[in-house]
Amino acid sequence: MTLLDRIETVEQRLAEACGRSGRSRKDIELIAVTKYVGVEQTADVLRQGLNHLGENRWQDAAAKWNAISGEGSGSGFPDLPEGQARWHFIGSLQTNKVKEVIGKFNYIHSLDRSSLAQAIENRAQQLGIIVPCFIQVNVSGEDGKHGLAPEQLPVFARELADLPHIEPVGLMTMAPLDGEAEQARPVFRGLRQLRDELNALALLRQPVNGLSMGMSNDFEVAVEEGATWLRLGTVLVGKS
Repeated sequence: MTLLDRIETVEQRLAEACGRSGRSRKDIELIAVTKYVGVEQTADVLRQGLNHLGENRWQDAAAKWNAISGEGSGSGFPDLPEGQARWHFIGSLQTNKVKEVIGKFNYIHSLDRSSLAQAIENRAQQLGIIVPCFIQVNVSGEDGKHGLAPEQLPVFARELADLPHIEPVGLMTMAPLDGEAEQARPVFRGLRQLRDELNALALLRQPVNGLSMGMSNDFEVAVEEGATWLRLGTVLVGKS
């Protein structure tokens, strides 16, 4: 399948999921996860109007970011409008990589501990920016998965309320990767419920709406359970 074929197929599946759940397509954003493809294929994604790009690690993203969004990058891709790409860091972020990532990525999807929050706050303060972040929650409780335990979320939210350079915009979770899509439903539903409970507690400076959940193997279930951001790799972008 070509990139255009994959986009059309995903859009059709999205439309059907929205129809089943009574949702509007305009309320859902697609993040094209480009970690498996190179610079040229990433540029092709942008040419098709998919402006949100997701990467897991800075060392894999660096060449793409530098070519597309770095200083002087326009000479390489004159057909791409400056600032078109919106970069999402969707992998686990080590504190020693914060200086490389903050200021380049528009969103962080993996804020899950106090030390990372403080490192982001410090770097953002140095740069004079505010960083939109999703709080990662380990809803499934799987060992080895990153993210806060659900019961830790209120305490962490209180900490974030005191960090003015971090803007919490929603919650993120990872469903089990080795099960059927339907098995992810209670995980996605749990994240939505946690978001609603968090907003009811009013611990943050403002309510959060975002739900970053759903990947290539389970995104339709995520849509049915309220996802606002889908992180789609092979089903949308393919592989090199």
